[in-house]
Amino acid sequence: MKLIIIGCGRMGSGLALRLVRAHHDVTVVDHDSKAFERLGKGFTGHFIQRDALDQESFYGSEIDKADGLAAVTGNDAVNIVVARAARQLFRVPKVIARTHDPRYAELYHKLGIQTVTNVKLGIERISEILTFSHLDIIHGIGNGEVGIVRYEIHPTLAGHQVKDLTVPGEIIVISLTRKGKTSIPTLGTTFEKGDIVHIAVEEQSVDRLKEVMQITGGG
Repeated sequence: MKLIIIGCGRMGSGLALRLVRAHHDVTVVDHDSKAFERLGKGFTGHFIQRDALDQESFYGSEIDKADGLAAVTGNDAVNIVVARAARQLFRVPKVIARTHDPRYAELYHKLGIQTVTNVKLGIERISEILTFSHLDIIHGIGNGEVGIVRYEIHPTLAGHQVKDLTVPGEIIVISLTRKGKTSIPTLGTTFEKGDIVHIAVEEQSVDRLKEVMQITGGG
């Protein structure tokens, strides 16, 4: 996957290294050349020394080809401008931004942009959101402890029931859309190919959800 990281501080550099180790095509943008020292000499991704709001930083990173973007600078205002541009102007499929002030979180969510705060958990959460293509985490609740995931039922999952994807207290299927009609399913509702489901999942249970999907054939 082609992924762009805006900001090469602790979170940005940690995320870049994690994604490169997972064999993704990573481009890091930062105005400070010294920031790239955090990546180490063995970093195999790309980096661009430009201001995050410089138009050339967008085009230089080939944002029009990106599968995902993370705006994780130390400035909330910069992050929201960059994330909004990536989402609305360049139609980047997956966009996530760091917020230091929780008051910004609601604004991000209204724009359809995921947010993170804590550095360590943030790196793990952003990596999951950007690279786990089978799941589209469309909304975070609170500080991201619970995510709402949009998932299109895989053909091999058709015939299974809602209870097969349910882990009480961790993973709950909250809605099912079939042929344009949305309803709240029961544990006995059977999935059909093409169904769209929304799933509430706790942050620490994302890996558990992937495991459940793989067991049922939908991973």
